[in-house]
Amino acid sequence: MFAIKQGMIAGLVIVGLTGCASHGNKQVQQEAQQAQAKPLTNDFPTQARVEYVFQCMRDHGGQNYDNLYHCSCKIDELAKQMGYQEYSEAIVFKNLRSMPGERGGLFRDPPQSKVLRNKLKQVEEAAEAHCFLK
Repeated sequence: MFAIKQGMIAGLVIVGLTGCASHGNKQVQQEAQQAQAKPLTNDFPTQARVEYVFQCMRDHGGQNYDNLYHCSCKIDELAKQMGYQEYSEAIVFKNLRSMPGERGGLFRDPPQSKVLRNKLKQVEEAAEAHCFLK
């Protein structure tokens, strides 16, 4: 009788696992379709995050755990609001707009420059308010 029960239990386990696997495959397919439908968010490479955190810590008085925590929070909030491509274009426009002459005009004058710089400024201010509580 014990052998029959063991066989029945093993059969139920196999049927249950098969059912889970087919359900899991459907779920994986749905997630893949959803990922293709919406743009990639929070796609910042690690190096860009680290560079941002180091600069943020410099701007807030130096490297310490408090600044590390707040600046890490800030880049995470920024990454939720902007894709990396948009951020990298905005940071180039921001950093090179003060270049004098015609070369600087390439970074100052295009309408896209002002739009991206303003968006970056707004997102950074919101992230600062969220992460650096007074």
